[in-house]
Amino acid sequence: MKFVNNARHIALRGHSMWASYLGLLCLLIPEIVFLLFERDTNPRFWWGLAVVLIIYGIIGRLRDQGIDQTKLRSSGIAAFLAVALPLIGAWEGQRNHAYLDMVGVPTICFGHTKGVQLGDYLSDTQCADLLRSEVLEYREGLHGYFSAATKLHRLPPERDAAYVSLAYNVGVRGTGRSTATRRLNAGDIAGGCQALTWWNKAGGRVVRGLVRRRSGEYQLCMIGLG
Repeated sequence: MKFVNNARHIALRGHSMWASYLGLLCLLIPEIVFLLFERDTNPRFWWGLAVVLIIYGIIGRLRDQGIDQTKLRSSGIAAFLAVALPLIGAWEGQRNHAYLDMVGVPTICFGHTKGVQLGDYLSDTQCADLLRSEVLEYREGLHGYFSAATKLHRLPPERDAAYVSLAYNVGVRGTGRSTATRRLNAGDIAGGCQALTWWNKAGGRVVRGLVRRRSGEYQLCMIGLG
């Protein structure tokens, strides 16, 4: 039998769990009183109280889970962004005026190309908002390639950011179908992190800047491993 990761915390501090404990105690009290004092008590009273406690526990558990899941999702995204935005922003570099990238595509801010025309200008705030929106979009697309076990157990904010950084650089499809993702989904976390470093070439040759970027992503990816 496998328990949830925070089973001890829930068992000791969960209101719904204590309602269950007290409900069970109410069912046992008449027997305990009779064994100790040979006195009969009103079983209907204890049975009714137990039912109320159990119902309270069920309602409370459902309500607690809903709140907890919302908080977990929000805190998870916030923790991811706290790592991913400075990481990706630093590597991409910010340019407020539209320019032509190395292959002649109009680009602005942190490597944004969609709908960009030469002569466009965006403020620092607009660039920051655009980066945040795009990073979350890339993350959502990449997470479609991750298994449920990977998303639940193998993606702390740092590793999540490392994989999304690669996807932002080389594309969601390429990252999602890569050896790095396949290894991570198979439980080979270190092997997946190592495979991130293979994406260090452009035009068939190793590029020093990509080597440094992949090295930084690898270091993040390995956080938490022995």
